Amino acid sequence: QVHLVESGGGLAQTGGSLRLSCAASGLTFRADSMGWFRQTPGKEREFVASMSYSGRTSYYSDSVKGRFTISRDSTENTVFLQMNSLRPEDTAVYYCARFVGRSPANYGSWGRGTQVTVSS
Repeated sequence: QVHLVESGGGLAQTGGSLRLSCAASGLTFRADSMGWFRQTPGKEREFVASMSYSGRTSYYSDSVKGRFTISRDSTENTVFLQMNSLRPEDTAVYYCARFVGRSPANYGSWGRGTQVTVSS
């Protein structure tokens, strides 16, 4: 059973930075692409970033491109999301996932997520 635990969220000011972590177990981490999504109340969960199993390829939503960086440590089965130049619209609960596509409908379950709040 896949188990994902997100951490690192918190309160940041506009222009600030946060680094999210996601500890993964129950999957073959070295063979799986990983991704980050986020959700705000009243809105659909949305794709943020993904990284291939090799770490060679990454993709970002237009809203975070150039500000966020996804990375992974296969020795620790952990995926990271470095968030710089934060904006109030980045406020959301952030979730990681074993990546199987940008549509949230592709996913049956999610972890608890970690709350990111950016103050203006």
